[in-house]
Amino acid sequence: MNPEGGIHQLPIEGILDLHTFRPAEAKTLVADYLDECRAHGVLEVRIIHGKGTGTLRRIVHSVLDRRTDILRYALAGDGSSWGATVVTLRERA
Repeated sequence: MNPEGGIHQLPIEGILDLHTFRPAEAKTLVADYLDECRAHGVLEVRIIHGKGTGTLRRIVHSVLDRRTDILRYALAGDGSSWGATVVTLRERA
């Protein structure tokens, strides 16, 4: 949902920036975006959650921990860029 109450149309390019969304929207948004990426054959996804207090990062990682279609995920970069998580999805059967 966007701030006006409508639905966001996000491009399925493998990058999801959560900065413009409320934390309450993140869980559903991340799950839905990963489903769409996988359906479109996009198997490497970067989720930008920012550094901040870590709330969005914890939400994102809790979603990833519950999914069976995740091969792996890790904080992006060399350890200094922990404002994003890189996810590798399994191919569809």
